[in-house]
Amino acid sequence: MKMTYRLAALAVLIATPLPAFAATINAVMYKNPSCSCCETYAAYLEKNGFKVELKPSNDLDQVSAGLGVPPQLQGCHSVTIDGYVVDGFVPVELIKKMLTEHPAITGIALAGMPMGSPGMGGEKTEPWTIYAFTRDGKAPTVYATE
Repeated sequence: MKMTYRLAALAVLIATPLPAFAATINAVMYKNPSCSCCETYAAYLEKNGFKVELKPSNDLDQVSAGLGVPPQLQGCHSVTIDGYVVDGFVPVELIKKMLTEHPAITGIALAGMPMGSPGMGGEKTEPWTIYAFTRDGKAPTVYATE
């Protein structure tokens, strides 16, 4: 009888999709100390499988520039994840896509603080353009539109 239960438990483990056992993805968020929407975005990331360490900084422009984020794409926070940088309120699906595909970029960014984006709340009122950027001085390119 015990063997039947063990076989049933093994069958459940085998049938369970791998994402259910996915490891937590570690992230570090450098944020403007007075910005509460950054914390909302961090909670959104954590709800979606990330473990976020918050690091408030009064020199966020310098931190973001040091991470390779072009000035025109810098926002109220920069997140480092698995060797990449995510700036702004990028939807988690695009972050996971980047982490899966491993493109030859420094990171991705959603400039501004668009309504309806994760962490901002409200209704989405316009399409978002998420840019890919590199450290080589080339202009950012469109990574995705949402």
